[in-house]
Amino acid sequence: MNTVAVIDYGMGNLHSVAKALEKVAEGTKVIVSSDPDVVRKADRVVLPGVGAIRDCMAEIKRLGFDELVREVINNKPLLGVCVGMQALMDFSVENGGTDCIGILPGRVEFFGDDLRDPRTNERLKVPHMGWNQVHQAIDHPLWRGIADDTRFYFVHSYYVEPANPGLIAGSCDYGFSFTAAVTRGNVFATQFHPEKSQHAGLALYANFLKWDGE
Repeated sequence: MNTVAVIDYGMGNLHSVAKALEKVAEGTKVIVSSDPDVVRKADRVVLPGVGAIRDCMAEIKRLGFDELVREVINNKPLLGVCVGMQALMDFSVENGGTDCIGILPGRVEFFGDDLRDPRTNERLKVPHMGWNQVHQAIDHPLWRGIADDTRFYFVHSYYVEPANPGLIAGSCDYGFSFTAAVTRGNVFATQFHPEKSQHAGLALYANFLKWDGE
């Protein structure tokens, strides 16, 4: 039986991610684990994350999961979710500046205290919270069966700015166009929460469980 491991470092929305994966598992066993050996043996890996990046990275590094993530992406698909996506970048400005895992080149930036709608000049709330359209930048297996501009659920005050625009798999508009999903090789990551995005989110998780990383 195929397995998918959800990395447990004490900071992710593990229960909701695991439950969503289980709904679409179809013969795949979902394992939530903090055991590096269990993660290594899994066929696919999910790196979730919520909260402040400083706290997330402190636990990831304390447990050696930064090296574990670098190891597993050599031979299996990895899905990053929300702060799990941000953790894959080089650096985040949050908490006065935080070094991240550094798998994907780029930074995590703050929306700002005075974010405005360019059409109306109306002030936009930060964090960006709720449903918003995701524009698919590329044709990717994880978008299969999901219409372009489908709405996904977001909760975040910081956004990813990849060093290479070629990493962008999807974007979203909130005051300006920001990166909603990134990909390179067998890594895919989303700023939105698939587990909170109803049918579209479940479809993305189902696609991930069928993805071979190509």
